[in-house]
Amino acid sequence: MVTESDIIHGLRALGLNTSSRVIVHSSLSSFGHVEGGARAVCQALLSTGATLLLPAASGKMTGIPAPPGLLRPWNAVIAASTWPEFDEAVSRAVPFSKQLPIDKELGNIPETIRRFFPHLRSHHPLMSYLALGPYAQHLIDAQRLDWPLGPLEALAEQHGSVLLLGVSHTVNTAIHLSEQHLGRSRFYRYAKMADQIWMELPNIPGDSHRFDSIEPALRPATREVMIGPCRARLIPIQEVLAAAEQLILANPAALLCDNPNCRCFAALHQRLEVLAAQGKSK
Repeated sequence: MVTESDIIHGLRALGLNTSSRVIVHSSLSSFGHVEGGARAVCQALLSTGATLLLPAASGKMTGIPAPPGLLRPWNAVIAASTWPEFDEAVSRAVPFSKQLPIDKELGNIPETIRRFFPHLRSHHPLMSYLALGPYAQHLIDAQRLDWPLGPLEALAEQHGSVLLLGVSHTVNTAIHLSEQHLGRSRFYRYAKMADQIWMELPNIPGDSHRFDSIEPALRPATREVMIGPCRARLIPIQEVLAAAEQLILANPAALLCDNPNCRCFAALHQRLEVLAAQGKSK
């Protein structure tokens, strides 16, 4: 059994303290049986005094398909085939509010913080974040509707880190930031904003199921401890950005799969078009 004290000890062994600023990606089940459950993990995170950023997307409830006939190059989005179909999807969707539950695939820990701990939450209808701690407001203020990864960029500017608790780099959203800096994985998506009102939202990231291939490049910069059965890792965001940039500059298809039916295919072509435009400008 893992206790709250065990988790605090492990987090401090990684180096978390009151000056730390981290984005947390987590799996409660990776700890095995935790005395006190998800609340104990959340309390342990807060006990470090670090500024915490957690993904809090509610896109399963707010998201809608693209309207029929709206075509954007390499956007890899599902579109409604008719306007009645689109109107029905908008009717089923829920406008974003800061009280909406977080999508289940993001795990129990962000949702437990949303429900039981004081926090700030950003307002993006597809990609909101929770933030807690001394610099929480600064991180939340960095997000715009046209720049959902703003909190991550602000965290990088503050020399923050990625905290992986029992999860792989396939959930490491900092890699998406590097992708988008290089003109890749910048998709348009759609969300319900209010009754009968929807919006197109740019710069939504794409797939990440091949992101684990970055691990060898990040190994020298990674601190790692075991907290019970949970593999806990801390990596500076600047190291993540540099490693991803180096891989993508060497090979535009790096960290992508080769399935032509995947959003990876569209992301690659976005990058190739950027490279072609850069070549023409020289």
